Amino acid sequence: MTSPIADLGIAIIGCGNVGRKRAATVVGARLVVCADTNLENALKLAEWINEQDGEASSTSWDDAVSDPEISVVIVSTTHDALSPIACAALQEGKHVLVEKPAGCCIADIDAIELARREGQSVRVGFNHRYHPAIRKAASMVQADTIGEIMMVRGRYGHGGRLGYEKEWRGDPARGGGELLDQGVHLIDLSGFFLGHPFVDVSGRAETLFWDQKVDDNAFMILRSSAGQIAHLHVSSTEWKNTFSFEIYGTAGKLHVEGLGGSYGIERLTYYAMAPEMGPPETTIWDFHQADASWQLEMDEFVRDIVYKQMPNVGLLEAKAAMEVVERVKLLSAPSSAGFLERLG
Repeated sequence: MTSPIADLGIAIIGCGNVGRKRAATVVGARLVVCADTNLENALKLAEWINEQDGEASSTSWDDAVSDPEISVVIVSTTHDALSPIACAALQEGKHVLVEKPAGCCIADIDAIELARREGQSVRVGFNHRYHPAIRKAASMVQADTIGEIMMVRGRYGHGGRLGYEKEWRGDPARGGGELLDQGVHLIDLSGFFLGHPFVDVSGRAETLFWDQKVDDNAFMILRSSAGQIAHLHVSSTEWKNTFSFEIYGTAGKLHVEGLGGSYGIERLTYYAMAPEMGPPETTIWDFHQADASWQLEMDEFVRDIVYKQMPNVGLLEAKAAMEVVERVKLLSAPSSAGFLERLG
């Protein structure tokens, strides 16, 4: 049976690391067009797709979104370009998968919503929801395995490297800082398990180490409408890539660690509380397979398009995460001047 993706023409706008991961999910499409401000990146990605028996070419992003052969546009650029390109694609009648955070502010997300017409699907790329440990944890929560959720606790961080502050994530115009980058993933996962929106938000976004004009650490305490708490920390001063997400229930706890690769083996640990309490019974699942989250997310998006249904991770979820980001930034103003500057 032919996959539904075989009937689609797809454009990938932004051919960096995430664009390459997206490309692997669309090799079977009828046509793939690659575009990037760095033409060499677009040419290399198109060449790789063709080596996988796909059909790909490269062009400018505005030509790609206006191409009548293209029906789906994947936007995987720096944060500043996400909303303008998504809007342009929607105005050309395309379906859009735009990477998180879908823009740099709430106004960017609102602009995408205004550009969307009836029948157009817009999915926001929160691929962490599709990691196997998160999916298994969600199914166990749904089955009432750990009882009622009381709180979640999340830590997510980059290891850092020489010159890190000069990369795009540290650029206020293009990246916007750690809270906007990895923070929205933790906020979204918290909303996934506790429900959006959060009715109370507190926190700080600080510049503690890197000599840059955006935050390198952010600390959040969020409260759901049911009174559950999310305690979150994102950081680009972890020194070792880190991912940890814990879900505390009245009858046990689930702990997701690692995302594969440099983040370590993806693992889910279940701590089952006995009626008499004491040390819990512990069960561990390790997930050694390659990261399939990108493919699972793309497959779901294609089904959305084929069956004309609204994506379950869309602009509403992106806006809920961005509202937390903007609230924490407001609470943090004036921001820290930076650890290095203070030492000077």
